[in-house]
Amino acid sequence: MEMGRLWVVSLVMVILTPAYSEFPPTCKRIECPSYDVIETGDGFEIRRYNSPVWASTAPIPDISLHEATRAGFLQLFDYIQGKNKYNEKIEMTGPVITEVSPSDGPFCESSFVVSFYVPKINQADPPPAKGLHIQRWNSTYVAVRQFGGFVTDANIGSEAAALDESVFDTKWGAAISKSRGAAGPSLYTVAQYNSPFEFEGRVNEIWFLFDIEDVAAQA
Repeated sequence: MEMGRLWVVSLVMVILTPAYSEFPPTCKRIECPSYDVIETGDGFEIRRYNSPVWASTAPIPDISLHEATRAGFLQLFDYIQGKNKYNEKIEMTGPVITEVSPSDGPFCESSFVVSFYVPKINQADPPPAKGLHIQRWNSTYVAVRQFGGFVTDANIGSEAAALDESVFDTKWGAAISKSRGAAGPSLYTVAQYNSPFEFEGRVNEIWFLFDIEDVAAQA
C-alpha cells in the first residue's frame, strides 16, 4: 500500500515537473533555434542561444497579447507562404516569439513585436518583406520558465512574475534585473511552440534576455 502511494506521488511529480533539459516535442518535427543549457534551477533554466535569426513585425499596439500575437502571426504566415520580395516559400519553424512591452495601466495599449525563427537554410539571405525586419541575435543568454496549456491574457502576467521571483535571489538575478531595467522593467518575451489546433502536450515559455557580462561583473 505504501509503495503504491509512493509510486503515485512520484508519477505526479514527473507530470508536474517541466523537462528543461531538452527541446520541446515540437522541435522534433520542425526546426528550432539551437541553444546550450547553462544551468537548471528551481523554476527556471538559463540558456545560451547560438546566434538565431528572426523575421519580426513592427511594434503592434494592443491591449491583448493574444490578439497582437494573432495579428503578427498572420503577417508572418503570409511571409513564409511566399508574400516576400523573393516570392519564396519558407519552412515553418518554432517557436513564434512575442516581445511584450507592457503598458502602465490595465486599459492602456501595450506594445508587441512578433517574430518567426528563420530556418538556417534562409539565414544568409532572408527574403525581405514589407512591414517586417530581420533581427540577428549575437550569442544570447536567456532565463526561461516553461509552462503548459494555452497562453492567455489572464495567465501570462503571473507566469512572467513567477520567473522573476525564481531568478531574483540567484547569481543571475542582478544581471537579469539590469538588462530588463535598461529595456523597461516589465519587458519579457513569450515563446509559443504549438499550433492553436494542438490541445495536448502544449509547451510555452517566458524568456528574460540578459547580458552575461553583467553576471561576471557581479562575481
